[in-house]
Amino acid sequence: MEFTAVIEVVGKVIDAAGVAAIVVGALIASIVALGRLRRREGAVYVPYRRALGRSILLGLELLVAADIIRTVAITPTLESVAVLAGIVLIRTFLSFSLELEISGRWPWQKKPDATAAADPTAPGPQSADPTAS
Repeated sequence: MEFTAVIEVVGKVIDAAGVAAIVVGALIASIVALGRLRRREGAVYVPYRRALGRSILLGLELLVAADIIRTVAITPTLESVAVLAGIVLIRTFLSFSLELEISGRWPWQKKPDATAAADPTAPGPQSADPTAS
C-alpha cells in the first residue's frame, strides 16, 4: 500500500471516530437525561447540555486532527493549507464557545481553587460589612 493511501485511510478512520464520538456521546447524554427526567431527579437540562457539549468538543478535536493529517501529509499545497486554516479557525472558535458553555470559563482561565474557597483564613476579598470580624 502506498503512503498517501495509508494516510488517507488513517484520516478517514479518525474522521469516523470524530463522528462516532459526537453521535455516541449525544445518544448516551440523551439516554441519561431521559432516565433522570423519568425518575424526576431535579435538574436535567444543564447536565444534559454539558454532556452533549463534551461529546461535540471531543468529536471536533478528532475531526480537526483528521483534517490536519490529510492536508499536511497528502496535499500540502498553498490552497489546501489555506482551507485547513479556515476550518481550524472555525472549529477552534466552536471549541472555545463550547468550553465556555460547559465550564463557564475560557480554556486559558484557571479553575477556581476549591481549597482557597473552603479556607476562611486564606487571603481574599474583604467583607463588605465593616462590623464583621
